Amino acid sequence: MPATCEDLLSIAVPNDHDVTSDHHPAVSELLRRVTPFADELGRRFAAAGHELALVGGPVRDALLGRPVNDLDFATDARPDRVLELVRGWADAVWTIGIEYGTIGLRKGDHQLEITTYRSESYDPDSRKPDVTYGTSLEGDLARRDFAVNAMAARLPGHEFVDPFGGLNDLKLKVIRTPGRPEDSFGDDPLRMLRAARFAAQLGFQVSPETVGAMKAMADRIEIVSAERVRDELSKLLLGAHSRAGITLLVETGLADRVLPEIPKLKLEIDEHHRHKDVYEHSLIVLEQAIAQEEDGPDLVLRLAALLHDIGKPKTRSFVEGGRVTFHHHEVVGASMTKSRLTALRYPKDVVADVSRLVELHLRFHGYGTGEWTDSAVRRYVRDAGHLLPRLHKLTRADCTTRNRRKAAALARTYDQLEERIARLQQEEELSKIRPELDGNEIQQILGIKPGPAVGKAYKFLLDVRLDRGPIGKEAATEALREWAREQELG
Repeated sequence: MPATCEDLLSIAVPNDHDVTSDHHPAVSELLRRVTPFADELGRRFAAAGHELALVGGPVRDALLGRPVNDLDFATDARPDRVLELVRGWADAVWTIGIEYGTIGLRKGDHQLEITTYRSESYDPDSRKPDVTYGTSLEGDLARRDFAVNAMAARLPGHEFVDPFGGLNDLKLKVIRTPGRPEDSFGDDPLRMLRAARFAAQLGFQVSPETVGAMKAMADRIEIVSAERVRDELSKLLLGAHSRAGITLLVETGLADRVLPEIPKLKLEIDEHHRHKDVYEHSLIVLEQAIAQEEDGPDLVLRLAALLHDIGKPKTRSFVEGGRVTFHHHEVVGASMTKSRLTALRYPKDVVADVSRLVELHLRFHGYGTGEWTDSAVRRYVRDAGHLLPRLHKLTRADCTTRNRRKAAALARTYDQLEERIARLQQEEELSKIRPELDGNEIQQILGIKPGPAVGKAYKFLLDVRLDRGPIGKEAATEALREWAREQELG
């Protein structure tokens, strides 16, 4: 007799992945939480002569005791038939994925996707999968990316289906394809990135044969659209073990195709010209930035930490005495960051924010032992703008020296800078700094009409505000008039 989900409650996964009822919820508990609607939906399909099963990620996450949000179902019913069966039952329905056999719907507080059994593969020259429909649940599970995602629970009977040993892989903490990895990656090359992503999210090891296939087939990733690559990279970076994911991309050669700036950080070091391992340094900075996050994973901060030194290979110079310099690598790196993230189709605000952090990440080192004037501190805050909290974290993360005395001194100095920023912030509201005269007042004082001259005057007054602090409208007016006389305005 087939095993039911309830039977699984007696199977323990070692360590923190115990699935016994005394610890973490298993699939049957998940189904009980969404009952009556899951079983009700299963009965609705069964009455019409169709199969329905909860599949993939929700089953895996339930067995791992992870939060389960959206629910994925698979069925032998074709999309048009699915629409008929959920009409009048679902609170909302959308068909944005219907060309791939997927119908989305909402029932109460739950969001569901129902996908027709399918198989999909890539033409060697195509960026989009060719979708063909299948006829059995086992066949549908066989085409899924990894065995841990190829488990299901039939509805309404709750029969557990695990034809490829996914439950055992959860015990062993292994990422492995249901069949030959070469076949799986040939069908969808993005699965190679997904392997690294799941390693980053779950902290699992990727099986040796899977890693071997990733190395052999890395060039196949080039047929996948930038948007799909971007989404997997983002999920990888947001994982709890993102360093492991990045390391796997570099070791398999996938990073050479999707994020080539990272493996290039492995600069050759000779006995005459020594400098720190930039690649290893960048991974440590990523980890140290993550350790400072306060409100959950921060994609912008993590991207900036990973990419902050990518300008070093292009700017490396050897000087007398065995020293190595990387002059202006932050400026070059900011430009490279903008180009790479744009090519990966990241949103403009993400591109701008990450690039700006890369550009600013060295600014603090001009602070020395506190020689900056209040004007310099104002400019630091002004230039960082809304990125200041992230810049604080990135700057602190960028200290990877093993010299404890040096590290402590840098930390104290940055503490002092933050204290000065806080004091000036309280006194002057630095984040809201504006000239003490607005555009209308400038025009009135100088007797000029709207145009470029007003913008130049505004910038001059902003510099005055940053340099001298609050001086009042009367002094600002006098400074403006003096500047206008020099510019032969008004």
